[in-house]
Amino acid sequence: MTRVVTFGEIMMRLNPEGYLRFTQATKFEATYAGGEANVAVSAANYGLDAAFVSKVPEHEIGQCAINQLRQFGVDTSLVCRGGDRLGVYFVEKGASQRASKVIYDRAGSAIAQATKSDFDWKKILEGAGWFHFTGITPALGGELPEICLEAVQTAKELGVTVSCDLNYRNKLWSKEEAGRVMARLMPYVDLCIANEEDAADVFGIHAEGSDVSSGKLSHEGYISVAKQLCDRFGCGKAAITLRGSISASDNNWAGMLYDGGNAYFSPGYKIHIVDRVGGGDSFGGALIYALISGFEPQKAIDFAVAASCLKHSIEHDFNLVSVKEVLSLAAGNASGRVQR
Repeated sequence: MTRVVTFGEIMMRLNPEGYLRFTQATKFEATYAGGEANVAVSAANYGLDAAFVSKVPEHEIGQCAINQLRQFGVDTSLVCRGGDRLGVYFVEKGASQRASKVIYDRAGSAIAQATKSDFDWKKILEGAGWFHFTGITPALGGELPEICLEAVQTAKELGVTVSCDLNYRNKLWSKEEAGRVMARLMPYVDLCIANEEDAADVFGIHAEGSDVSSGKLSHEGYISVAKQLCDRFGCGKAAITLRGSISASDNNWAGMLYDGGNAYFSPGYKIHIVDRVGGGDSFGGALIYALISGFEPQKAIDFAVAASCLKHSIEHDFNLVSVKEVLSLAAGNASGRVQR
């Protein structure tokens, strides 16, 4: 079984009940998640040997985060303990024409204070077949850009496949800094995952003929984006999620895999959103599973998009669906009828 290792921050997520606004909330529900943690849960859920690497405080709240991952079969034995606080983020779920909102409270978190000496990458990646991180991790600053660079360099030395979701967050760093740092990391990446805005924000690569705000998507424009990413950094594959926003409650959802000069597009889904946070991570986790499992490119992108379509129907960040459920949707069973 291929071992998948992911590296990043896990945080406490706090959200009001249902669709209440922050200013209406009298209590908040606590769960735990983060981009790379979400991918690890997906991988473990599909039956892969998945491990999550991070740094969390050595107190009860840090332990809660670790316990949450263990609950879903993720190996947390390589998580470093230390620092004073776990990062927190608040989520207000949008509805109809009211957008969702995320507020971060993660400055000075344990992972942001990590040092290169906290991680022995040769030990961490021993026996691994796949390493995954996102652009969020180096965006946290401190020594993390160099830690990520050491991780991907070690992965390449050991013959480990590397994937990266660009995941640009303008609340964490500027486009200029993101472009500088990610340009150093991308030459070690085999699979680049992005959404319709990441490539433009980080590298100035635009999908001509597309407008995400109106939901207009150009297949030719996205093929060009993927080709430019692969050509510039030497990635073997690039995957792009195609989200057409109708409202905060309803989206069109599809994806593309660019592999060996050929582009493969999934069917499109009209989705009614329960919780969209973690949707991109569910796409990445499913695509990693599909590629490790030897799926042909068309089947791989169909699986990844179907999995992430289902994630939008699930509360909180983790995608808790089975391979059977994903394959059923990918095969066209989208009725949502009760299963008895």
